Order: sequence, then C-alpha cells, then structure tokens
Amino acid sequence: MVKEQRKLNRRSFSYYMPVKDAESARQVGIMTDISLRGFKLDCRQPVPSGQVRRFRLDLTAEVAPRAFLEFAGRSKWCHPDYIEPSTYNVGFEIVDITPDDARSYQRVFEIYGSQTVDVPMNR
Repeated sequence: MVKEQRKLNRRSFSYYMPVKDAESARQVGIMTDISLRGFKLDCRQPVPSGQVRRFRLDLTAEVAPRAFLEFAGRSKWCHPDYIEPSTYNVGFEIVDITPDDARSYQRVFEIYGSQTVDVPMNR
C-alpha cells in the first residue's frame, strides 16, 4: 500500500455530483471524494497523470446563487477501480479557480462532503 501523502483532510462525497467538461458540457465522471484542494472522480476513461482539464459543477441554490462553477484541475494519478475495473479512479488537484468559485467549491465541500475518509486515495 502506498503511503498517504495528502496534507489536507478529504471527505467522501455524500451527493451524486456529476463533473462535466467545461467546454463540451459532457460528463467526465462522478465525484466520490473531495478536499479543499482536489477531488477524486470515477471515470469511464483513464486520464493520464499531469493532464489539465477545465471542469464544470452544476450547483444547487443551497450552495450558491449561481447555477454552476468552473475550475481547472490537474490529474495526479489514475488507476482502475478495485471493484469495477471498467471504471477508473482519478485524483485531481485544483490548479485554477476564481475566488467566487473557490467559495462555492468550499460550500460544496462543507455541505456534501460527509465523514473524513480513512482509506488512502491511491492504494
């Protein structure tokens, strides 16, 4: 098992949150873990490490008055899911986000991030 290198707590995601490509609006994956600096997606396609992508999260009125937020994330790692090998778990670090969208993202973390996750993201 790889030693956990994360410095911030992350939480499992308690809400079905599709993450979309900001330009095409196509679903990239489902958010399964979240921290204030990144997140984990379950994706149908592998994402090479180091790839930077623009994402869009549709928001509820509970989170923000805006309908969505956008940001860029860099893939840090990718591996097949242990239970469903046709799905890939991909860890992303947020690398570009506006201050307003960062506040909305923090609200997503606070509202939908459930308990702290004990299992390392990249095993």
